[in-house]
Amino acid sequence: MTKDTPNNVSTSSRRDLLLGTVAVAAALPAATMVSAPADASMKSAKAPSSTVTMADGTSIFVKDWGSGQPVVFSHGWPLTADAWDDQMMFMAENGFRAIAHDRRGHGRSSQPWHGNTMDQYADDLAAVIEALDLKDIILVGHSTGGGEITRYIGRHGTKRVAKLVLMGAVTPTMAQSGRYPNALPMKVFDGIRAGVQADRSQFYKDITTPFFGANREGATVSQGTRDSFWLQGMMGGLKGQYDCIKAFSETDFTDDLKRVDVPTLIIHGDDDQIVPIDITARVAATLVKGATLKVYEGGDHGLPVTHKDRINEDLLAFARA
Repeated sequence: MTKDTPNNVSTSSRRDLLLGTVAVAAALPAATMVSAPADASMKSAKAPSSTVTMADGTSIFVKDWGSGQPVVFSHGWPLTADAWDDQMMFMAENGFRAIAHDRRGHGRSSQPWHGNTMDQYADDLAAVIEALDLKDIILVGHSTGGGEITRYIGRHGTKRVAKLVLMGAVTPTMAQSGRYPNALPMKVFDGIRAGVQADRSQFYKDITTPFFGANREGATVSQGTRDSFWLQGMMGGLKGQYDCIKAFSETDFTDDLKRVDVPTLIIHGDDDQIVPIDITARVAATLVKGATLKVYEGGDHGLPVTHKDRINEDLLAFARA
């Protein structure tokens, strides 16, 4: 008997126990991921989570909860579908079908070298929508996701869309241009690229401070909230997330916004330190005919987390209207 062996368990008994445990584990069925067939048959046999394969072979991870009118969520950079968990569960509990995907290069989706552009993100979303045969959709996008769903409408129209919600969205654009001279200078996004390339992990830890407004007096941002952001960011790949910076900052969504012809709710915090309201939401509200702008006073960029109860109620009210 060795000194590490309990008095009542022999070395041979421990070995037998270990082998027995391995044998039981081997006999259990392996977890499977359902891949959506090209014929969109997932409508009749959907799984809580699945993957949809794009034309270029990229696999897009999808979460699909509840039943009813579909609410499709698109997440911000560099996060995943999990960023919407509070809203997805709330909407599913209130009679809606909540769906969210991990953008290519992010989360549990594939990490291809090519295709990390806003046009491709929109086309990936279209493929997911068509694979699930979704209709009468309420599209909800936060930050980069707001750009993604707006570009989706610009490229694919609103035949499957009933309503649109832009939340802390990057629309109509983030970077300065001849059309938008008051937007942010390119050096801001060069700095983000430099930070991601130099030490992505630390950069994602640091950015949680302005993202959730943790640097404001009276802020109560938990370490768990910060850790969740970091974990979601590190689930993705460097190349896709690096390329996405160009996609969310330099894309001009003006013409896409003008194509929106469904009821639209724009929600933005007036203390958003990541996507300033004056160059985005206030401008976007003038470009979408009939849009409603709801400003959260003192609101930060991470509204789905920091103001989740208010967001949930506003989203539900808009969905039911």
